[in-house]
Amino acid sequence: MVFLFIMALINIVNPATKYKQVNLVWLFCLILFPVVLWVLPADFLDHTGFEICPSKLFFNFECLGCGMTRAVMHFHHFEWNEGFYYNYGVIVAYPALVIIWLVWVFKAIKRHQRFNSKRRELALGKKC
Repeated sequence: MVFLFIMALINIVNPATKYKQVNLVWLFCLILFPVVLWVLPADFLDHTGFEICPSKLFFNFECLGCGMTRAVMHFHHFEWNEGFYYNYGVIVAYPALVIIWLVWVFKAIKRHQRFNSKRRELALGKKC
């Protein structure tokens, strides 16, 4: 989840829109991310003992987002019951994350095609 948040911040001022090489790295990272999550075990984040939620740290109260990262990880591994155990909101969050990921991949592929068409136009213009 933190990685997706960082990727969302990068997407706001995305250098991939200007540079072909950055776009290729961005596309590679987008494709690699779900694969890495599948390679990691589903319980990789379950018992870390690391709390970053302010409501949990200061007030000992679980907010609506508590357990969402673990729930998404279990959902990604098709462990539905464990995902619901950590947070029922995963039924909305996981499809939203998948849709956002698909939009980013689609945009990166379109940019790659646009960069290639501009390169072809420049090459044809120089030959004439």
